[in-house]
Amino acid sequence: MKPRFRQIGLSALILFASAELASGQTAAPQQNPPPPPARGPALDLALEAAQAALDASKAGEQKVAVSVIDSAGVLKAVLVSDGVGPRAVQNSNFKAQAALAFKESSGQLAEQVKTDKDLAEKVAANPTYVARAGALLLKVNDEIVGAIGVGGARGSEKDEQYALAGVQKIQSRLK
Repeated sequence: MKPRFRQIGLSALILFASAELASGQTAAPQQNPPPPPARGPALDLALEAAQAALDASKAGEQKVAVSVIDSAGVLKAVLVSDGVGPRAVQNSNFKAQAALAFKESSGQLAEQVKTDKDLAEKVAANPTYVARAGALLLKVNDEIVGAIGVGGARGSEKDEQYALAGVQKIQSRLK
């Protein structure tokens, strides 16, 4: 009996498909348009900014991780000093993500969360945000095209100083 049920099921499927084709109404999957391409530094500039930040940290005798992201928050480059732990790597990215999301440096964000309870709750609600100094926005004119974040120095103000070295290295060439 089983083969007969297969024949009936297959016949019903063919009949249904034929009816759809005859009516001109096919159940095509609905497609959303692709998102616009993200702005951000070209890969070579992202690497150059990260290397400049790393070099600045070395001059300051600090070991850090540096993350550069584009305007969609996608990592373009990550460079890490030898001997840096995973938390510094994660924090460099999370500081950059926070700067991008709130459209200001992570140091400014850190100051604001001290007095703005609603903002502090928004930051705390997302585990991919770190509101400590160390990330700066990358801009072309007034348009944010990404961010650079540094984590791991003893003192987050040093992280931000190293991020600034990265921004300064590439700022005039950002498009």
